[in-house]
Amino acid sequence: MGPKQRLRLTTKIIALVDALGNLVRFVLRPGQAHDLQGVKPLIEGVSFGAFLGDKAFDANWLREELENRGALAIIPPKSNRKIQYDYDEAAYCWRHLVENYFAKIKEFRGIATRYDKTDSSYTANLNLVAALIATR
Repeated sequence: MGPKQRLRLTTKIIALVDALGNLVRFVLRPGQAHDLQGVKPLIEGVSFGAFLGDKAFDANWLREELENRGALAIIPPKSNRKIQYDYDEAAYCWRHLVENYFAKIKEFRGIATRYDKTDSSYTANLNLVAALIATR
């Protein structure tokens, strides 16, 4: 098997959605990898005014990247962080759009149960599902 044909037992989908909850792009990561590893390729070349993420996305390098772009970082700080950052709790409530998108893609059994044996076929099915959801 080639590098793109790798078999993974678990796969994590890191997704970027717009303000309406529509998929912008996604990245597949190994299930045991941290979510932050997929953020850099996910936001590369995409302009946005705010980034809403959960505590897993609370990293100094990401906050600096967002500040350099002029985007708001709406990320609750981890409890063990020495410097506790403020965030807009009212705006953070809109993060449910990402969770709603994951609920939509999990309606498709092949995505939810990861029947595909290769990353490339799983990516193709995710793209197909995204197109079907967008036409609804």
